[in-house]
Amino acid sequence: MATLKDLRNRIKSVKSTQKITKAMKMVAAAKLRKAQERAEKGRPYSDKMNSIISNLKNSITDINSAPKLLVGNGKDKIHLCVVMTADRGLCGGFNTNICRKARTFFNEIIKAGKELKIITIGSKGNDQLKRVYGKYIIDKISFKDLKQITINESDQVTSKIIEMFNNEQFDICTIFYNKFKSVISQEPQAQQIIPIQSNEETIGNEQDKASYEYEPEEEEILENLLPKNISTQIFKAFLENAASEQGSRMSAMDNATRNAGELINKLTINYNRSRQAVITKELIEIISGAESL
Repeated sequence: MATLKDLRNRIKSVKSTQKITKAMKMVAAAKLRKAQERAEKGRPYSDKMNSIISNLKNSITDINSAPKLLVGNGKDKIHLCVVMTADRGLCGGFNTNICRKARTFFNEIIKAGKELKIITIGSKGNDQLKRVYGKYIIDKISFKDLKQITINESDQVTSKIIEMFNNEQFDICTIFYNKFKSVISQEPQAQQIIPIQSNEETIGNEQDKASYEYEPEEEEILENLLPKNISTQIFKAFLENAASEQGSRMSAMDNATRNAGELINKLTINYNRSRQAVITKELIEIISGAESL
């Protein structure tokens, strides 16, 4: 049975932890507002660019002359998966949900007898995946020292992916990240960026197709626009991840703070009962000693 001193020390320890989790919740809440605003502002730009690329892909008549970044190389044997997670923990199931989505995709690729290559962005994703898929990880990237990820980091990742594609090191590239819905809801995403997947809504909307006029020709525009689109989609994933991470951390720290409060109440009740038992025992000993005289 725990002594009164042990209970006092544990109550003190839990209270200290509660102060930390409460402070982390407040910090996450402050960061979430800005991160959510950036993510929401970036969505229309990335979605519209993806729509334009899809329209351009549908308007191309000669597939052989089209850029390989758009239509692919006609193969699907080697899959490159870019798993984008956080560099810090204490954010609930944020990292785990992304890795779970990626694992399901990995298993399908391996089961189909295709070659799998993985690039991890964020140390937490690498830590979770390397235990089972370590032999498939070809590179790990971390931006832990940066306070805020910018388009420059997105361009770095894009350049590496395009260089690998030009060297025929993979056929299809898919990125994994969390899309921010709300503080308590983040949806894991698997988005194919090479070759670009056609948007079904765009394909079925002939009026949307006709609303664009290109000068010079579509093929020439795509040479410059495709790398920019890949960088934009990766940057969008960074923004969505940033908002999702802070939302998940805020929710996790709120739960931790409330759980700590409940534990403190239970420990306090236990402490008071133990203290009362000690006092009662001492009174009984005093009374018994007095009666024996």
